[in-house]
Amino acid sequence: MNTVVSKKQTIISYVIAFVFILAMVTVSVMLKDPEVILPEMAAMAIGMWVYRDAGWIRQPSKIFLAPSITAVIGFMVNQLPITYVGKVILTLGLLMLILRIIQSNLAPSIATGLLPLVMNATEWSFIISIFIFTILLMLGVLVFRLNKGLEKKIQIQYKYMMVFLILNIVWIGLVWVAEYPKLAVIPPILVVVYEVLQKPMYNGKMAFKQGMILTISATVGTLLYFTIDSWIIITLLAMILMMILLRIVGIRMPAVYAFPLLPFVFPAEIVERLPIGALVASVFFFGSVLVYKKVEMKRNRKEMQLQN
Repeated sequence: MNTVVSKKQTIISYVIAFVFILAMVTVSVMLKDPEVILPEMAAMAIGMWVYRDAGWIRQPSKIFLAPSITAVIGFMVNQLPITYVGKVILTLGLLMLILRIIQSNLAPSIATGLLPLVMNATEWSFIISIFIFTILLMLGVLVFRLNKGLEKKIQIQYKYMMVFLILNIVWIGLVWVAEYPKLAVIPPILVVVYEVLQKPMYNGKMAFKQGMILTISATVGTLLYFTIDSWIIITLLAMILMMILLRIVGIRMPAVYAFPLLPFVFPAEIVERLPIGALVASVFFFGSVLVYKKVEMKRNRKEMQLQN
């Protein structure tokens, strides 16, 4: 359950989160180093400081530990002399393994682990940025005691990690056949997919909303990227538009805030295909999860009937 906060606290939280995101992009522009921009940090800032998602903040130490470890893993795998698809499959397997070892269910850690492959990170500024920004996020949770009263223990359904891996392997095969291997990883979508797999209930209405919003987010971010020269202005407009979009639809989805920053780090030849890529990926992943969940629910009902 998410913590209930007042309207004033919510506004202040949005302002602080937006300043954090803008500061990250500003530093990147000043240093002329795109590897400083970490799209998932935008999602984490909103999810932890504004939404105060219990699943993300109940274990503050993991806010730094999990994304940092996965980022290092992705960074090291990216240095290997193997194909991009091979790097993605290897990294996904290692990410699931490390999350199980450290007993963390922090979905954004998947994005930070895959990001080095997406942006072809080769500079240590990427790792340093991950360390700095995750520490700041963790401190924000601790200083303002956002995790107060939350149970520290979490229940992780490890079987869904395997389902997640299988879905990704199928998707990777599809984009490889279609000759668009760079679309094998779209981090915001994978974060949402991993989270919905862990939920006991899922329906078509929610799948449609999630796919639609993520596609709109990708489209807005891409259009802003091609029409405005200033990355800082793009970021500010995008954050405001994402907030309005989610308010209109009436759901909370931190991953939406990461999408508009992806054009800053995605390969140039892929950016223009990002909206259609997001649409197709959303249809595949959320459609597959919906089918899986329906089959699982039917199987559970049959087992309960047999027991009775």
